[in-house]
Amino acid sequence: MAYKETFWMACDSIEQLRAEYGPFHTRLEAEREARNLGFGFLLRYEHLVGDQDDIQEVRCIFIELPPPATDGIHSALRLHTRCATCGESAVHELSWRAEVWADIHEFEHLRHRVRLFAQTRAEGLKEISDWRDACA
Repeated sequence: MAYKETFWMACDSIEQLRAEYGPFHTRLEAEREARNLGFGFLLRYEHLVGDQDDIQEVRCIFIELPPPATDGIHSALRLHTRCATCGESAVHELSWRAEVWADIHEFEHLRHRVRLFAQTRAEGLKEISDWRDACA
């Protein structure tokens, strides 16, 4: 009795020479990893497996992922806060968490100053110099 086997891959393009990462059992797993890697596509493989466990047919279906939602300056993959005085640091996914961390640290440690850095794959780590004014 023949059956269909499906698995998912994260991939960076639809070209023949592409990077693929996987396999994954679910689309959600593949999509999460594709976003982490900065890939814009998913690839669904469907294998039709025959009675003797031989692959009779292979289908490849590309799915383009929508671009991630951006909100201006905070569209970085990661935000890093670091105290210029004591060196304590933290990594944040959301801008408001970075601001709360900085507020708490500066409140608990008088005369400490927290700096904010945005990290993107394209530009690397860059300091956001006037971030306290931009958030107000």
